[in-house]
Amino acid sequence: MKVLEERIREEGLILSDTVLKVDSFLNHQVDTELALQIGQEFASIFRDLPVTKILTVEASGIQFAMAAGIALKVPFIYAKKKKAVTLSEAVYSAPVHSFTRREDYRISISQKYLGPEDKVLIIDDFLATGVALIGLADIVKESGAELLGVGCVIEKSFQKGRGLLEQRGIPVHSLARISSMSPGEVHFIDNDVQYKEMIKESAGC
Repeated sequence: MKVLEERIREEGLILSDTVLKVDSFLNHQVDTELALQIGQEFASIFRDLPVTKILTVEASGIQFAMAAGIALKVPFIYAKKKKAVTLSEAVYSAPVHSFTRREDYRISISQKYLGPEDKVLIIDDFLATGVALIGLADIVKESGAELLGVGCVIEKSFQKGRGLLEQRGIPVHSLARISSMSPGEVHFIDNDVQYKEMIKESAGC
């Protein structure tokens, strides 16, 4: 997604060879028009799949899951990082370690909103180590639902997340794939144009 890559080049703050901040337009202050474009792009990629629910983790994935849900006309669910007092019913849960916050937590989703009849698409803002997405995949498996794929806005392709998901047979598509970065410099991988064909084939189209 070229417009996204350009915004990362122009406004992203690269603090090291592993840390990228996109606070000004994606995950603190949000460019709502860009978020909606991202949702439309995900909808274009996954439109041939029978998605019934979109799943993400609070908080930075919410705007993109919602935008994709609007475009695909399906509801989205966000996993909570801390169980609220009001969440008294049975939940699916999984442990997750945050490398950026250096803490462990459990994500949880009410069992009322996810079940064996669902076909799930996971949407998130970043793919790096993949631990949060693995946690979501575990929840989908526990619920009996079918996981159709994962869509991420930005991927740090030099980290292990994609490999961990693909080892599980989970299709992954990221809109901007970073091959390497350092302060003042970022390099992208051209997205495989055959991915959409792969999605169509997996849907039997």
